[in-house]
Amino acid sequence: MATILLVDDEPAMRRLVEITLNSPGRFRFLHAANGEEALRLARSEPVDLVLLDVAMPGIDGFAVCQALNRLPADHRPRVFMLTARNTEADRAHGRACGAAKYFTKPFSPLALLESVERSLGSTA
Repeated sequence: MATILLVDDEPAMRRLVEITLNSPGRFRFLHAANGEEALRLARSEPVDLVLLDVAMPGIDGFAVCQALNRLPADHRPRVFMLTARNTEADRAHGRACGAAKYFTKPFSPLALLESVERSLGSTA
């Protein structure tokens, strides 16, 4: 079962994403309300994918993405940005930080689900 870490300071957004992706027995979800909590969770247990907001209190999503991409290869999750920040400069910054995908809110539930399933492949 693949583990997905949902990182957003809005609990309702984390819940919406979990509902969008939820398939019984397919994914395990962890939740973090800020960057510090996300990094602590990702360092303490295996995470396959991180869905990461940018604008959060404390460490922003770009810095979290960079930190996640510095983890040892066998402990490094794939990162998808899921944020309201939607300029081309934001997208470029996300790619430069190591994000594999960049989704903007409001997001297409089907596009997110398809990308998550493709990314996790046989892990899911």
